[in-house]
Formats: sequence, C-alpha cells, structure tokens
Amino acid sequence: MRFRQIVLLLLLALVIGAFVALDLGRYLSFEQLKASQASFDQLYAQQPVMVAAVYFGVYVLATALSIPGAVIITLGGGAVFGLWQGLLLVSFASTLGATLAFLASRFVLREWVEARFGQRLADINAGVDKEGAFYLFTLRLIPVVPFFLINLLMGLTRMKTWTYYWVSQLGMLAGTAVYVNAGTQLAQLDSVRGILSPALLGSFVLLGIFPLLARRVVAAVQKRKVYARWASVRPKTFDRNLIVIGGGAAGLVSAYIAAAVKAKVTLIEAHKMGGDCLNYGCVPSKALIKSAKLAHQMRHGAKYGLSDTAPSFSFKAVMQRVHDVIKAIEPHDSVERYTSLGVEVLQGYGKLVNPWTVEVTLNNGQVQRLTARSIVIAAGARPMVPPLPGLDDVGYVTSDTLWDEFAKLDDIPKRIVVLGGGPIGCELSQSFARLGAQVTQVEMGERIMVREDEEVSALARDALQADGVRVLTGHKALRCERRGEDKILVASTQGKEVEIVFDALVCAVGRVARLQGYGLEDIGVPTHRTVDTNEYLQTLYPNIYAAGDVAGPYQFTHTAAHQAWYAAVNALFGDFKSFKVDYRVIPWATFIDPEVARVGLNEQEAQAQGIAYEVTKYGIDDLDRAIADSEAHGFVKVLTVPGKDRILGVTIVGSHAGDLLAEYVLAMKHGLGLNKILGTIHTYPTMAEANKYAAGEWKRAHAPQKLLAWVEKFHDWRRG
Repeated sequence: MRFRQIVLLLLLALVIGAFVALDLGRYLSFEQLKASQASFDQLYAQQPVMVAAVYFGVYVLATALSIPGAVIITLGGGAVFGLWQGLLLVSFASTLGATLAFLASRFVLREWVEARFGQRLADINAGVDKEGAFYLFTLRLIPVVPFFLINLLMGLTRMKTWTYYWVSQLGMLAGTAVYVNAGTQLAQLDSVRGILSPALLGSFVLLGIFPLLARRVVAAVQKRKVYARWASVRPKTFDRNLIVIGGGAAGLVSAYIAAAVKAKVTLIEAHKMGGDCLNYGCVPSKALIKSAKLAHQMRHGAKYGLSDTAPSFSFKAVMQRVHDVIKAIEPHDSVERYTSLGVEVLQGYGKLVNPWTVEVTLNNGQVQRLTARSIVIAAGARPMVPPLPGLDDVGYVTSDTLWDEFAKLDDIPKRIVVLGGGPIGCELSQSFARLGAQVTQVEMGERIMVREDEEVSALARDALQADGVRVLTGHKALRCERRGEDKILVASTQGKEVEIVFDALVCAVGRVARLQGYGLEDIGVPTHRTVDTNEYLQTLYPNIYAAGDVAGPYQFTHTAAHQAWYAAVNALFGDFKSFKVDYRVIPWATFIDPEVARVGLNEQEAQAQGIAYEVTKYGIDDLDRAIADSEAHGFVKVLTVPGKDRILGVTIVGSHAGDLLAEYVLAMKHGLGLNKILGTIHTYPTMAEANKYAAGEWKRAHAPQKLLAWVEKFHDWRRG
C-alpha cells in the first residue's frame, strides 16, 4: 500500500473515530430531529443559502464516510426545505457523497484486491462491462440494500466514475423522494417506523419488481432490434420445435432431451453419427492405448513374475481392432436408435437461411427447408493444421485421418513425428512408441501438458521417455522438406536449426471450432475462436443456441453433453425459465500411462488467480493395491481452502486416475469436504483407497495438537 493510500486511510479513520468519540451520532436521531425542527426552520428563514450549503456539505460528508443516519438527514431535508428543494439537495448530495466513497474505496483497496483476487475480479469486471450500469441501477432502486456497501464494492470494479455517478443519481431518486416527502410531514410522525405506511411498503414492493420488469423490457427491445431485418420472413407457424445441426455428443444429447420431453425435433448430420468422439477421438484412441499397453506389459513381464516377451503382432490387425471397437459402440449413436427415440434424423448438410429456417442438402442431392422455433448449433471442431511450408508435399495425418490412413498399412511407420505436446499428442506418442515406432514428439513450448503443474508435466515427460519417445520441447517447427526418399521436419531451438527425419507426420497441435459452412456468417452470428454465446448458450439471436466444441470453452465430450442439457432445455422452455451453464466442476483426464486426471484448480492456476490454498499430497507408491498391481507410482494432490477441508481442486497421477477422480467430482459438486471422504468406507484393496488416505493426510496435518496434549494427560491420569 502506497504512502498516499495510508494517509487517506488514516484520515478516514481519524474522522470516523472523532465522530464516535464525540458522540455526534446523538444528533442523528429521530427525537433530536423533531426537537430541533423549529430552530432549523427559524434559522433557514433568516439565512436560507447558508443553511442549504451547510446541509449539503454535511450530507456529502456523512455519505462519503458511510456514517449512519442518512435517513434522519433526509427527513430533515424534507422538513426544512420542503419536497422539491429538499429532493434537489438530497439527490445531488447523496450521489456526490456516494461517488466520493466509491473513489475512496477504489484508491485505497482496489490494487490490493486485484493482486489477491485477480482472476475473480476479472470475471466480475467482465460482467460490469457488459451490464454493470443496469445491475447498479437495480441495487439503487431497493433501499434495503446498504448503500455504503454498494459504494465500497463497486469501487473495486472497473466501472467508470461518471457511469457510477449518473446511474446512482437516477437509481436513488425514487427512494429519496419517498423519504424527503415523509420529512415534509415530520410533525405528524411519531417515529421513523411511521414512514413505513402500507402505501409506502407497496411503493417499495413496486420498486423491487421494477428491475425485473425493466430487464424484461430491455430484453424485449434488444430482441426486437436483433430480429428487425428478418421481421418479414419470420414464419407464422413452425414445422418443428427444435432443429439440431451436428450429430456429435452435444447434438445427440440435445436431440435426445427434446424427444424425451415430446418435442418435435430434427437432427441433421452430414457425415458419421457420433461425431469426433466416436469416430476419431475418445473411442479409437482408447482402443489404441489398450493394445499399446498390453504390448508394453508383455515386454515387461518380469514385473509380474513372468518372462519378458517381445510381442508379435500385425499393425493392420491392431488398427482393425480399433475399427471393430468403433463399430461395436456405433449402435449407441446410430440413426436407427435415435429414430426409435422419436428424433427425425436427416443425413445431409444444414445451413441457416434465417434465424428460424434451415436449408438441408441431403446426401442424396435433394434439398428441403425446415422451420423451427429454436435451433441448436453443435457442429463440433476439427484438427488444427499448422501453416508449415512443404507440409502438403511430405504428407501428414491428423487425429481425424490417421485411423483410416494407418489402417491401410501392414506395418507401423518406422519413424513417426508427432507435432504437439498436449493431451492428444502425448497419448498418440506413447502408444505408437509402445507399438514399436521410433517416435519424436515436437513441442514449441518449454514443457508438454502445459496446463498441468510443472511436476505433472515432468512426470509425463519421464513416462514418455521411458517408453522410448524422444521429447523435444522448446522446438518450433519451421518447414518440411523432401530429399530423395527422406521426409524431413526442420525445427528451431535456441537459435539453431535441427532436422528430424520421419516416415509419418502426425499433426496434433489442437482443434478449432467449425465455424464456416452452415450459414452463421450469412445471418451475422458473431464468432471468434468459437461461436459467441451468453451464459445461457444463446447466440446473437436468442432462439439460436450453440453447444459442444463449437461453443467452447472446453473441448471434452462430457462438457459437450453437459452443455447440451442447458441448450436443449433453454431452447424449449426458455420463455418460462432459463438456466445458466454451470462450469464450476469440470473434470478431465489425459490417458497416458500413468494417467493424469484433474478437477478444479491446480497450483499454477491458483497462483495465477491469487487464490490462497493448502496442498495435501498422498503418494500412491504406498498404496497396497498399487503395489500388488506393480502400479506403485503417482500421487493424489488436493488443494483446499487454508484451514478448512473444502476442496478447491484435485490432480491425480497414476493408474486409473480418471476413475479415481469421480469421487472428488461428486464431492466438489455437492459441497462435501475431505472429512466426508475420510468417513466413507472404501473397499480394500482398491485404488480408490488413495482418496481416503489423501483425506487422512489432511486430517493429520490439521489435528488439534493442544487438545491432544490434554487428552494424553487424561490417559496418563486414568492409568494412575
């Protein structure tokens, strides 16, 4: 805290201290006001300007210092100056004083609060930028909300001072008028309670309802403005209640929910039902990981008392198994299943013509137009391909195309380069290395899995290197070249160029939302890296929603399904009740060996956001079941509120980490702390006991040592 801030804080404390020490509050009582009314009236008749100026200054000072008694001073204004002059003086004095309190809070406290709660305040400021003025207006309309508290808290935000001033003056005007008017009747009032007549209480009820009505009016005006260009083409009736574009996780769940509540719904998918997860992501990658893990275990049979054996296999057969797994799961997401559930499924390309109409070009060439009251965009994402010179010349595969391309091969490519150090790149690198390829993983950043804590990244790197992966961090891919039969990736590191020869190149540098091709740009729906949506998943047009990878901010199948519930329910019932998407507890896992799973905050995020935390860590190397399975490595790391068992986040590294995480997801979702986990019976011997032992570590660290010392003395006494 700077010197000027300290000086201002001391001055404020000094003034407030003097107010208390001199008992000046006795002048701000209803009885004192009534007793002095005649004197004030006489003085005002003699020197009206001086009295008005002193009154104005006192009111500003009292409000700026948040001194209690504003109601009494306001009544006095009505009693002495009458309704209109009193209203004028009180309105400007109270607003000026509130603004001074706002500025004092900002000057003294905001830097400290931003340093400690930076990310939280950033989220609040984003909301303030969007509709802070309206929010402040609604608070000012309800006199039961302590105005000094509003001044203090709003000063911590980035709201402009002028905005704060005029919104406060306008918002407080109605309540001020009520109290000033009551002051004009001071002689007839027996107490402050007398102000609260049935009529006045009714007025306050209306003041409370007004913000809700005002919000609806504003929303209606905005809605009318958004749809103005389409007013002439809005259908009078609709073919369907809901149209869903995209048959991945978000689209399937949206359509399923609509059908379950008996809405008429059409699902449009041009390619494969099940989307990326079934066909290119979660399912095939996990099938590959399983085959690769078995090959790894065979090579390390001695760990289990068996003989190390070099696995003999056909790479074509491994890839065929991947496709067999996809086919086995396919019926869950098939056209037939969803048709049986009541969903109309059209296989073709859907394109928005206007906010209610979708033109469908079916795969057989036919074209038809459908109308719906609401539309859900669930178009998913596609692999990002870096703009490397020469990339097309040497050829490459992505996480989408490798399953078909590699299935054509009799043998696994001898030398594979994987571009990208994120979850997809790590999973593929380890799997291909375990299946016998010489894998080089190239990552531009300083470490792989950069969203995890540094110790997790280091463990992941060690695990990949132990399986033979050459992990090159701090290497930026520059270009690809062909030299005879050789394919070469040229990368730069520490100012030097290095060359990596490969037979196959896998691009795994991330995924980008599919934003083109289905009419968003034609009807003016804003997009950036994803489709722009609000907290209800609505786009620019309130009847058009987006869910899943195309909406972000997460690219997980389970979050796509999570969002789909909100999109479908809001689309079908939003005129009556809408639900904001809840992102508070989002789990995810990277399925390398050992697995890495997380929910909530990790240490680097907590530090970046200025959130205080305690760390409790349990090493899985001490767990009986992990020892029995020769999987005794990894840890459970829990972040909690200092001194409390409330969970802020959990990171698990180890065998079945993704499964172990579920207990913490449940606990965080429903507000259960580590004490509850510790008090839950866990089957022995299982990996899940790691969660109980982690809770036990927290409990030991927070044992009441002073109480235990007395208990020890008690037991000594009992022994005689």
